[in-house]
Amino acid sequence: MSQDDFFAQIGVEPPAGSADSPPPTRRDRKRRTKERKRRRRRRRIVTTLIVVLFLAGAGYGGYWAYRGLREAAPAPSVSDYKGPGETEIQVEIPDGASGQEIGQILYDKGVVASVGAFADAYAANTNSGNIQAGIYTLKTKMSAANAVAALLDPASQTRRLTIPEGFTQTQVKEKLMSTGGFTPAEVDAAFADAAGIGLPAVAGGHVEGWLAPDTYNVSENATATEIVAEMVRRTVSRLKNAGVAEADYETVLIKASIVEREATPAYYGQVARVIDNRLADTDGDTQGKLGMDSTILYGLGRSGGMPTQAELEDASNPYNTRIHAGLPPTPIGSPGKGTITAVLNPPAGDWLYFVTINLDTGETRFASTYAEQQANEQLLQQYCAANEAKCSGGTHKS
Repeated sequence: MSQDDFFAQIGVEPPAGSADSPPPTRRDRKRRTKERKRRRRRRRIVTTLIVVLFLAGAGYGGYWAYRGLREAAPAPSVSDYKGPGETEIQVEIPDGASGQEIGQILYDKGVVASVGAFADAYAANTNSGNIQAGIYTLKTKMSAANAVAALLDPASQTRRLTIPEGFTQTQVKEKLMSTGGFTPAEVDAAFADAAGIGLPAVAGGHVEGWLAPDTYNVSENATATEIVAEMVRRTVSRLKNAGVAEADYETVLIKASIVEREATPAYYGQVARVIDNRLADTDGDTQGKLGMDSTILYGLGRSGGMPTQAELEDASNPYNTRIHAGLPPTPIGSPGKGTITAVLNPPAGDWLYFVTINLDTGETRFASTYAEQQANEQLLQQYCAANEAKCSGGTHKS
């Protein structure tokens, strides 16, 4: 290998004036220049590849290092209470609620510490899908697992008992048995336990009229006496809040129960005024007699229809207000707040009679004289002639 070839191989110009190297030709210089450019390109490519490989290796190693640290670290825990809870609270679970939705309800009520804790406990319990809609007696600050268990326990579920306005003692008893799950003997014993249910002395031992129309939550462990006592308590509370003196409790309930049976809400006040006017009319046309069929039917054990002529004339029925002057012996049902208010604040008027002349609209006419009442009853007869089937169940008139 000549000296020129050696220096060309390593990419270096041979020393000037070398003894055995002739002066380079123009072609030699061009060839050497191209060779130097190729060598520089190869070095740049190699350097770039080395950098890329280094960065890729560093990133790959970093990922696995991060993954290893993450898997080694403990998972974040959700907040949860410990134990069976503290204070009783009633919670309503709507129909179709999901586990997440139930958890949110319980969290909002302070039962569980977090929705996440309940969701985990719900998912862990294989029976959680059996949780039913309803009202439950739970406790505040329960562990999520205890909350799920309580929702699955029938003893935690509370039944809802609704008593409508105007219900009689007999109808309330049927509700207590069908919805409350009590036996006839349990209900009868509760009704008879005046002291146990807090029945005021003015009631004379009779619960009729004192069983407040309302909605009650009946827990699995509740007794009939406890539920009836709550009904009486609410009635007493309403009378007190309305400013009724205790000596007048029974009188107000009797009047309100008659209004409840005789009138629609639009006419509560006017019917209440008719009652007062007829009671005061001892020397007039009514002779202090209410003359209302609703009281007669109550005494016969019926809540609808029309009394027969013989029943209208039956003096043995103490609730026959066509025969007996004054108020009947007891209320004839459970009056609501609206009728109690109407009895306490009736509008001014000298009406002694009333009759519902249209059973579709409930339109009722009031009269001060019997002649006016007869004219109004003609309107009712015209209506009944055109609607015979609707009049077969009886009409409201006095």
